[in-house]
Amino acid sequence: MPAPLDPWSSVIPKDYERVMKEFGIQPFGDLLQKISDPLPLMRRKLIFGHRDFDRVLNAMKARKPYAVMTGLMPSGKMHLGHKMVIDQLIWYQKKGAEIFLCVADLEAYSARGLSFDEAKRFATKEYLANYEALGLDIENCNVYFQSKRSAVRDLAFILGKRVTFSTVRAIYGFAGETNISSIYYPLIDVADILHPQLPEFGGPRPTVVPVGIDQDPHLRLARDLAAKFQQEFRFVLPSSTYHRLLPGLLGEKMSSSKPETAIFLTDEDREVTKKLKNAFTGGRPTAEEQRKHGGNPDVCRIYELYLYHLVPDDKELLEIRERCKNGKMICGECKQLAIERMIAFLHEHRQRYKKALPKARRMVERIT
Repeated sequence: MPAPLDPWSSVIPKDYERVMKEFGIQPFGDLLQKISDPLPLMRRKLIFGHRDFDRVLNAMKARKPYAVMTGLMPSGKMHLGHKMVIDQLIWYQKKGAEIFLCVADLEAYSARGLSFDEAKRFATKEYLANYEALGLDIENCNVYFQSKRSAVRDLAFILGKRVTFSTVRAIYGFAGETNISSIYYPLIDVADILHPQLPEFGGPRPTVVPVGIDQDPHLRLARDLAAKFQQEFRFVLPSSTYHRLLPGLLGEKMSSSKPETAIFLTDEDREVTKKLKNAFTGGRPTAEEQRKHGGNPDVCRIYELYLYHLVPDDKELLEIRERCKNGKMICGECKQLAIERMIAFLHEHRQRYKKALPKARRMVERIT
């Protein structure tokens, strides 16, 4: 039996293909030819897997209603690892999706010990304002706080009728000392995923959830319960896409709780410079050796930043990769280029953020 994936862990899976095989995830690359203008994340195989995404593509092409569901954990500063989902939401929004954006304040309370007021502040300043600044029209999203949406809590209670503790433990690996709130929370998450299909929210209809592979336990439970409750709710089994987790600058995935691993959208120039200069690379011990033998971009954290965020042009990305591999660009030069691009991006982002923050504050006051 496959080992449980942990949605709350900082560990990045080492073998995505093995995880796909074990949990029945299909290759996303098989669908690329059906997408006229795929995201760079799709072209570069950073979005690598899916479940039933064909259903969403068909709705998209036929201009029929479909939804995209995602959530944010309001428990820390927003970093580049979070930006991947926002890039996808912007793409979906332009293609006519209704975006459901959940502020997971119940999860923040259960898993991280944050008060609801603290979660509200984080959601406003660190997430919703940044989402707007990145290009997502939050006013045209269905934004809600878990603690305020009774339909989610009620649906979670109903769904729990057909879930045993043994099932939850098999999926999530809960141990005996886990508190009851943490054991119950997955049902809240499943209700978040399924509630866009309730009639009062425009359902039933195809719904896709873009996630990192670590969040797959929630999707598997949601699909299982959607099937069990089809007679009562006429649920369409939720679709999902899976993206690779952005490695932190020193190894594990970027984490708000480990500032040295992450580039935050609020980082000052000196912080960006220090972090990128200290980042792990695929270089040789000396510049002379690297010029002679080349570097290894496949293990380089700086190259990962180019791949995910800093170089949208595929041709330029390949040129950087080749210059690294044949020794024409050494790590110091590569890091300096990344520093310049990251600082330029963050400067522009801060200007947009200043305009976005009042809008985010007004929205949060209205929905809470």
